Amino acid sequence: MIEVKDLTKDYSGTIVLNIQELSIKEGESFGLVGNNGAGKTTFFRLILDLIRANSGFVKSKNVDVKQSNDWKYYTGSYLDQRFLIDFLTPEEYFDFLGGVHGLSKGDLDKFYSEFEEFFNDEILGKKKYVRDLSQGNKQKVGIAAALMAKPEILVLDEPFNGLDPSTQIRLINLLNELKKETRITMLISSHDLKHITEVCNRIAILEEGKIIHDLKTSVDTLKELESYFAV
Repeated sequence: MIEVKDLTKDYSGTIVLNIQELSIKEGESFGLVGNNGAGKTTFFRLILDLIRANSGFVKSKNVDVKQSNDWKYYTGSYLDQRFLIDFLTPEEYFDFLGGVHGLSKGDLDKFYSEFEEFFNDEILGKKKYVRDLSQGNKQKVGIAAALMAKPEILVLDEPFNGLDPSTQIRLINLLNELKKETRITMLISSHDLKHITEVCNRIAILEEGKIIHDLKTSVDTLKELESYFAV
């Protein structure tokens, strides 16, 4: 589904990402962990062709993301608040995205119904612009928008940031239900080691731009991660 080869990115001569080879299969939930500055967001921005690599490539369904826009039609993503249109209300924003994705009014109503619990009566009908929402509620809008068109690939950077404990649990349940019901491929980064092990069946540790461990999630994974970052 996602293939990476000889991928490097540097800024002012400093290499911030250097991944020689990585393959993520269809239906896999891939977690990425690392300290600040490890290169997690850079990697996701390269996957989404938001920045250009100095060398190497990222392929989605065997096609280089730099050379085709096809991947955009089956990929949902939310990295930060810059993905939002903050001068719209949430309803206006979702309506705009629905038009982009060719969704009908019925599709939009179904979307609202599916995310009713996740929104927890804090998003819709509040007569607020996105910019006036709390950090956590902006996060909800961005995550929901990424899932709106039922993507085959989902990319989320630090999705648990800003969410209250109840919403974090709802998000974990939502992502795990998606894994059960679909063949969605997930790429998720997080500083929350517990949550990432609850959602992802494979976890890679990124350090100074390099993947130094690539683990299949097991009952021991959380302890392994905690031991690694405790050093």
